Amino acid sequence: MGGRPDRHETDEVLQQALARLTLLSDVTSALSSTLATEEAVRRLCRILVPQLADWCVVDLLDDHGQPHRVAAAHRDPERSGGCFAGPPLVCQDAPGPLGQILRGGGPLLLSPAPSGEEPDDPSHAAQEGLLRRLAADSAIIAPLRVRRQVLGALTVVRTDPARPLTVEDQAVVEDLAHRVALAVDNGRLYRAAQHIAERLQRSLLPDRLPEVGALRLAARYSPAHETAEVGGDWYDAFVMPKGDIALIIGDVTGHDLPAAVVMSQLRNMLRTLACDRQEPPGEILRRLDTVNEILYGTRTATCLYGLITGGESGPWGFHHSSAGHPPPLLVTAGGETRYLEGGAGLLLGVDPGVSRTGAYEELPTGSTLLLYTDGLVERPDEHLTHGMIRLRQHAAALARESVEDFCDGVLAGLGESDDDIALIALRVPAAQGLL
Repeated sequence: MGGRPDRHETDEVLQQALARLTLLSDVTSALSSTLATEEAVRRLCRILVPQLADWCVVDLLDDHGQPHRVAAAHRDPERSGGCFAGPPLVCQDAPGPLGQILRGGGPLLLSPAPSGEEPDDPSHAAQEGLLRRLAADSAIIAPLRVRRQVLGALTVVRTDPARPLTVEDQAVVEDLAHRVALAVDNGRLYRAAQHIAERLQRSLLPDRLPEVGALRLAARYSPAHETAEVGGDWYDAFVMPKGDIALIIGDVTGHDLPAAVVMSQLRNMLRTLACDRQEPPGEILRRLDTVNEILYGTRTATCLYGLITGGESGPWGFHHSSAGHPPPLLVTAGGETRYLEGGAGLLLGVDPGVSRTGAYEELPTGSTLLLYTDGLVERPDEHLTHGMIRLRQHAAALARESVEDFCDGVLAGLGESDDDIALIALRVPAAQGLL
């Protein structure tokens, strides 16, 4: 009869089981906290080293089925770079452990790690060379498999002969690889949805802006960085029948497909009203509010509608009215900035019977007029005033850049947002010519 395990052996088994559960919990938390694939696997590697391995690497297959090493970690941080100097260029039909895994094989326990004669295949030789160069004593390579598809491979390595990887470790690594595969698959599905949403959003915006004499227009749209849905931000610009330029920016409440649909329809209705009625901006917004109330009821939106007058030769002015939208920013050629607060009124969808006022501003030569949505200036846990000040500072520094560079610079300085951003800028030519 076998004797009972002593207390020391029991405690050791319990400690090992607890360590594995802790490892699985840490990895799950790290993978579920981001949808960025490469960041997720980098976090994984930082957890596995040194909790489970002395070094590890993750190889992912790209859209063409070619493996690329996307993350690595080593117990000695100075040697982490050496983990990348290996076999990410291995093809799926190559011999050797990694090639076998990428062809759909199950997890492999290599103990001791491959050694001996140099393989004939270059990619196989690179694999073995990396293992020898980083002093691998034992290794486990597990496929990242989900939905009957291999997405890549996870390799964990130990260098101490007195502490080799075991069959029990192989089961843990297989579990980890499954969790990583789910995270990678979710990240790719999210990026695909985000790409479709962005394409749909851009398709609802103007594909080109008008050119009138020396006036120059530029616009930008930047989707929210953490969402994969369409939204209600829009901009528009077109030449009116009498030659004025209509300049519009708006934002429908919500961040979903219904918001995008309402946005598209409000944009088209505003175009129709503006061209047909050719009335002051405040009156056009009042009519738009009435139509919005009839068709969409409680759906709210902000909108700023303006007319650039002056024809091709100037002098130019800006007639505008706002339905709850952030005020336009005027930037002179010398870098002086001020917000155009006139013509402010209620959001669309609040009280369609309210009267709306307008305002007029002269546009100095060489100045830039910027219309934008609130995603450019609003940040969580920060007063709006701080964002408005930041915008003035960035815009002032870009006053003498081309209007295209002006828009790019504004987005680069302020564009990291949890909300969509739309902006449109108009540059008035300087007295001696276009800036």
